[in-house]
Amino acid sequence: MTRPLQEITLASASPRRLALLQSLDLRVSVVRSSYEEVDAPQHEAPAAAALRHALGKAREAALDGPPVLVAADTIVDVDGAMLGKPRDAAHARAMLRTLSNRWHVVHTAFAVVDRESDERASGVESAKVRFIALDDGTIERYVATGEPLDKAGAYGIQGRGALMVERIDGDFYTVMGLPLARLAAAWRDLGYEIP
Repeated sequence: MTRPLQEITLASASPRRLALLQSLDLRVSVVRSSYEEVDAPQHEAPAAAALRHALGKAREAALDGPPVLVAADTIVDVDGAMLGKPRDAAHARAMLRTLSNRWHVVHTAFAVVDRESDERASGVESAKVRFIALDDGTIERYVATGEPLDKAGAYGIQGRGALMVERIDGDFYTVMGLPLARLAAAWRDLGYEIP
């Protein structure tokens, strides 16, 4: 028998993840996680690094909020090289030049914890994205908006970054930062259903 899921705790400061969960008519309590993302061990696959980060954020999350907690992490993968959030505008420009006119893979990992039963579910969803060819002027204008500075791979598909995306092969919400269908399946595995 499933229980209705009407409220959730989010261990993420991402406004995009918050908006996605709220779009499901969930009441969302945002909590801090003391988890510190450290560089991946040598030879760690990007998808594995994203999952390690999501599990760490869930493990180190504050105990406030509703019992069902969600944490997530997104990494952009270009031929096995990981692109997280850029350090500054120059780093964002370099990332966008790397992504120009080519395919890359976006890995979004999630961890769900039912803090009442201590049951857990986690996973990684991946989607391929192809960018158009970006000239320096396009990159400069985009970086000047400030949008790329807090996003893995230096772009947000739900904002102006959408203008650079030629094609997606996979789940749009994975690229946005929270694979909703996979998340809903994890909730069902833990005995919850959105009414």
